Amino acid sequence: MDAKATVNLGPFSRGGESRSPTEAVDHDFQPEERMTPVGILMTESDELFIYGVTSNVTSDCLADRLKQWWNEVRSRFESTTTLLINLDNGPECHSRRSQFMLRMVEFVRDTGLTVKLAYYPPYHSKDNPIERCWGVLEQHWNRSLLDGLQVARDCIETMTWRGIHPIANAMTTIYHTGVTLSKDAMDALESCFVRDPQLGKWFVTISPDTVSGNG
Repeated sequence: MDAKATVNLGPFSRGGESRSPTEAVDHDFQPEERMTPVGILMTESDELFIYGVTSNVTSDCLADRLKQWWNEVRSRFESTTTLLINLDNGPECHSRRSQFMLRMVEFVRDTGLTVKLAYYPPYHSKDNPIERCWGVLEQHWNRSLLDGLQVARDCIETMTWRGIHPIANAMTTIYHTGVTLSKDAMDALESCFVRDPQLGKWFVTISPDTVSGNG
């Protein structure tokens, strides 16, 4: 799971070449809208889910996308008991981010799944397979004029990752920054998950057993 860089939506030139003439403004005016692609890549099947988020990409936003993705695919994985999620160490999803960890505990409590959060260390997030998906998307839509949210979504749907079109959704829910727990609340939350003895903050397991024993 990862978020791509935010994209300005409007009549802006994005470089690249197109078979048809494309007119763009010759100055970078204020964008009409912004969108941040948030993606979940299922590495075993090469299925890619991309959510075009128009608000802030916060801990709650990422947790909601995980929940949305799971609701879309869960009927196919009834025997699944564990999710291993590869993440970068971004500010909204690292294992010391209290709101994100609270939402992960709630996700485990709601689904009954064990969730393992595996973080790439600094300067190694490029090793996350989804980063290559972002490279393909950038090459794909560089030739397009992304002058609206629907245009951007349509463009995402026409790209392919290893021969498969992604599932694309536009998300306009408003998310507010600065949502956090108190230090005491985060200290209490720590008992709901286990940090690997060697890797510490880089590998965290949250299971129904640890969650059920902590309210």
